[in-house]
Amino acid sequence: MTIPDSAGPEYDVVISGSGLAGSAAAILLARRGVRVALLERRSDPEAYKVLCTHSITANAYPVLDELGLVPALEEAGAVRNDARWHTRWGWIEPKAAPEGPELPHGYNVRRSTLDPLIRSLAAETPGVDLLLGHRVTGLVREAGRAVGVRVSTPQGEREIRARLVVGADGKDSAVAKFAEVPTKSYANGRFGYLAHFRDLPLVDGIGQAWFLEPDMAYAFPNDDGVTVLAVLPDKKRLPAFKENLEGSFLEFVRALPEAPPIDSAERVSKFIGTVDYPLHTRRPTAPGVALIGDAALTSDPLWGVGCGWALQTAQWLAEAVAPAAPAATGLREDLDASLTTYARRHRRRLTGHQQLAVDYARSRPFKAMERLMFAAAARDASMARHMYMFAARLIGPLRFLSPVAVGRALAVNVRRRSY
Repeated sequence: MTIPDSAGPEYDVVISGSGLAGSAAAILLARRGVRVALLERRSDPEAYKVLCTHSITANAYPVLDELGLVPALEEAGAVRNDARWHTRWGWIEPKAAPEGPELPHGYNVRRSTLDPLIRSLAAETPGVDLLLGHRVTGLVREAGRAVGVRVSTPQGEREIRARLVVGADGKDSAVAKFAEVPTKSYANGRFGYLAHFRDLPLVDGIGQAWFLEPDMAYAFPNDDGVTVLAVLPDKKRLPAFKENLEGSFLEFVRALPEAPPIDSAERVSKFIGTVDYPLHTRRPTAPGVALIGDAALTSDPLWGVGCGWALQTAQWLAEAVAPAAPAATGLREDLDASLTTYARRHRRRLTGHQQLAVDYARSRPFKAMERLMFAAAARDASMARHMYMFAARLIGPLRFLSPVAVGRALAVNVRRRSY
């Protein structure tokens, strides 16, 4: 059965994917006067992403604030994401400067809480039509550009036309595939498994991460008293690890410095993981198409940046295209120019971070500059704060490795005689 085009309305923007990036973009666009069709292939409004760090870095706090989600997150029990990180030089423990402001923060919150919350907000936003059970099967094209999507629905096939198609459909983006956007893929030398636990106390009650060179692990306290615990070992360990997943996971955690008491905790989820998680980089625009979140850039999950970048890219897109997106007022040339603006901002803000992540995903020990900066951060409060600002993606690689910062790191480590 095919539903004729006349059975459905026309939109300014159609977004494929109603997860974090898609719902945020729909809300922000609609509040700026853009008519949005928000498509979700799953029929359950409570659906959520399972494989995730369940952490939103501090760079995305302004987006949460603009969305109006901060009070709802606090009420839902989201945990402000302070953190400490183990290195061979000791623990990096960022603290606010004496008499200074608190360190910026994001939130740790399970996607089972977050995704339905933001999707519900999108559905309640005037100008957004949330269409569940709508899976994109192709693009509608005219004169070499996308002018809508073809979708499969419980009622049959249909076309939804719009001036702009947004792919918010994850690392294996169907929109990117149909738009023939080239993908650069980079191998990840680690695999990862995580599980959710109750009654798992952490030092100071805050997130922990372990840089074991090359192995990694992290533990993040989340809403409802649940802690997400993940291990990311080198792929050389995979064959032995898979022989006894639970036993290998527990053994890995027990061996961590200041290991959380996992044997007395209650596991409340299955083990969730992936043995192959490459990093993807795509051009964030094509004619009539924009990509946000993991659809545009999928980074190494060990850094926990996916949620923050999903929110930020949604905001960047809305700010760039909203004036030109409405069919009643916008010109195609203006829309194309706004997409160029979005693409430039995306590349400028995220390319450097991704390049460093790609390099470290080779599963290797720290290089000389990394040793310099991590050692100094473990030894000096100011350098620990500097590291925190970078880890929270509030500053970029150029500022993180500025001459002033590197000079201070050298001075700190010279006083300690080695790094």
